[in-house]
Amino acid sequence: MLDKNSEAFYTSTLESLERDGFYKREKLLFTSQNNHIKAGFHEDSVKPFINLCANNYLGLADDPRLIDKAKTTLDEQGFGMASVRFICGTNNIHILLEKEISTLLKQEACILFSSCFDANAGLFEVLLGADDAIISDQLNHASIIDGVRLCKASKYRYQNNDMQDLEQKLKEAAHCHKKIIVTDGVFSMDGSIANLPDIVTLAKQYNAMVMVDDSHAIGVLGKDGGGSVSHYNLHDDIDIISGTLGKALGGASGGYIAGKGVIVDLLRQKARPYLFSNALMPAIASASIEALRILKNEPIRLKNLNKNARMMRQGLEKIGFRLLGANHPIIPILLGDEKKAVDFANEMHEQGIYVIAFSYPVVPKNMARIRLQLNANLTEDDINHALSVFEETAKKLDITLKN
Repeated sequence: MLDKNSEAFYTSTLESLERDGFYKREKLLFTSQNNHIKAGFHEDSVKPFINLCANNYLGLADDPRLIDKAKTTLDEQGFGMASVRFICGTNNIHILLEKEISTLLKQEACILFSSCFDANAGLFEVLLGADDAIISDQLNHASIIDGVRLCKASKYRYQNNDMQDLEQKLKEAAHCHKKIIVTDGVFSMDGSIANLPDIVTLAKQYNAMVMVDDSHAIGVLGKDGGGSVSHYNLHDDIDIISGTLGKALGGASGGYIAGKGVIVDLLRQKARPYLFSNALMPAIASASIEALRILKNEPIRLKNLNKNARMMRQGLEKIGFRLLGANHPIIPILLGDEKKAVDFANEMHEQGIYVIAFSYPVVPKNMARIRLQLNANLTEDDINHALSVFEETAKKLDITLKN
């Protein structure tokens, strides 16, 4: 039973978050996810927005073909599996989806999880023990951080995309038996791409495996949408790729790990989030197969995504904003001051542009930003209108620009 002292402590914690500007309020969507949405904190405050902050990179979240495929599978296969995979929870659709992902990523095998968070959380304790080492980029996703914590291996953290620091950490871990370098393919808060070629070179030099979380790269980078590994053509040099079905590939849920067959087989036997979680809903699995088919057969979506990202980035640079990252539809606008970032986002909302402010502890102190995420369905009119609102808002709030 919750006692008064504990309740007072939790209340005080919430008040502190509110006071410091870190309390997160969730707007409600009253439409499907797309470049145009209707949202508000309640039904009386609903208004239309141009949406610039969803992971719906290819614009597939409300694609009729995915919806129809999911509806058909609901009728044929039911709502859920009601069990874990090794008991009675494996459907032929799961096997087909794993094969499709393996083909896209040019890997030997694939295993599905309920989410990429679960995939990353369950990976490391299966593969590594107390005599081994994990060398992880400091900006890796929270799921990697939590997965690493669950593992008994020695832990080393190198500065973001800093190859000299990575090599130093590899030298420090030289006494360890198995070693694995772990990195995001794309760092979500900065929109920057990992230096996989140099990581692979160091891995070979120091006899280490390489694992890449490509959640923000699958469907986004590479000519075929195969992610950062495809972007660099390093399919034969990466041991493990994790990713999600919840971003470019329809935006629902589900994650996976692809890689060497022996690693995937071992995960099927020992990964706790796999062994103790219900199998992925068949309707999501079948719709995800359809998303992969669209990715393969409609390269115009990836072209439109890249075109929109270039147009937005060039427009923001012309206005004079300081931007992070490059060559990715994640475009962080660096404002620095936490309050300015929140005020900026609020003013953009008033003008019908849906953006989110990110500040400490999600990003470092004095590095607050507005993070944009472009999608393939945005029109030139959408982007030009948004750019005009960005410029007006910067002037209204007296934001210092480069120009």
